Amino acid sequence: MPAVGRRHIIGPSMNPLIWLVPLVLVALVLRSAWFKGATGEALVRLGANLRLPSDTYRAFHNVTLETASGTTQIDHVIVSCFGVFVVETKHMKGWIFGSENDAQWTQRIFRNTFKFQNPLRQNYAHVKALEAALEIPKNVIHSVIVFSGDAEFKTPLPANVVQGGAYIRFIKAFQQQVLSPEQLDRIVVTIETNRLPANLATRRQHIANLRSRREPTLDRKCPRCGNRMVLRTAKQGQNAGGKFWGCSTFPKCRAIQKE
Repeated sequence: MPAVGRRHIIGPSMNPLIWLVPLVLVALVLRSAWFKGATGEALVRLGANLRLPSDTYRAFHNVTLETASGTTQIDHVIVSCFGVFVVETKHMKGWIFGSENDAQWTQRIFRNTFKFQNPLRQNYAHVKALEAALEIPKNVIHSVIVFSGDAEFKTPLPANVVQGGAYIRFIKAFQQQVLSPEQLDRIVVTIETNRLPANLATRRQHIANLRSRREPTLDRKCPRCGNRMVLRTAKQGQNAGGKFWGCSTFPKCRAIQKE
């Protein structure tokens, strides 16, 4: 084959764009919130599998449960006779500022600052959903927030907000038995039965539910009768002037939800 022909065939394969495009795509994935979240969850899952004895602790990961307002997605649930631990992961870097009562916390990376939801409040919703599903006393269920990555706390935080593998020590610090073997078996069966499949369809549905709660213009379904929910204003009582969601069939159905 003539040399010119060989150059014509080989030339396009050496085009830098062929290598640049995949590299850009990989870089975008690595910087995405999804990848950072998945990395944090994977690190916590690995730690639980390696450092929490399976004969004492039963770990569930990526647990999605149905709730009255849609669904809730829990990163990790660790069950033992010493209690039920609901673990929320945050894979972040930089300085972290916040307090237990703040609605939002702050992440600072050099001169840039970013706001994010207080993970204690975020996990509180998970705890309440699990508490209702399992029908267990609230004193046996514990919220745990785990920061992975290179985050550094710059304000005092509660004992249940930890970095890296410190969540293992936090969980193991509970040594008093509060659940019987029969209760443990019932809890495990309830989680396995009620959790939605950990697949793409469940994730898409959960995201759609989150979006519907954030966007009032989207239709809400009544958790009792399935009819449309409408945004109303309280006219009397201590919440007068406040907004809430009420069933469109009121007074036939009196279901309400917070705005």
